Amino acid sequence: MLFKKLKKFANHMKLQLSALYLASKDPAMPRKVKWLIVVVVAYALSPIDLIPDFIPVIGYLDELILLPIAIYIAVRFIPDKLWLECLIKARKHPIRLPNNVYAASVIIVCWIAIVSGLSYGFWHWINH
Repeated sequence: MLFKKLKKFANHMKLQLSALYLASKDPAMPRKVKWLIVVVVAYALSPIDLIPDFIPVIGYLDELILLPIAIYIAVRFIPDKLWLECLIKARKHPIRLPNNVYAASVIIVCWIAIVSGLSYGFWHWINH
């Protein structure tokens, strides 16, 4: 029973991420909202999580709590009519992402740059 609920939850998030992706492609979408959507979808697809999955129990909190909250916030900025259209399109034609080593490499490099920058800033802040 728990497995079925988790599977339903995961499928619902996949649908919402597909719809978010479609919404980001709409020319009427404001640029700031597009960037928010890009960040949410990129984080969802990123192989690197804010909380690493190998940490027991806590490792899955980002998928169970942070990601749904981020999706909710992004959806709040999308006009209702457009969101419903994107959900319908996503149900009919779910987005299939190809396995792309280049894209994965870019994501990893971006995460390394972010972590390095934050670490440097923190180190600089502590030592001054």
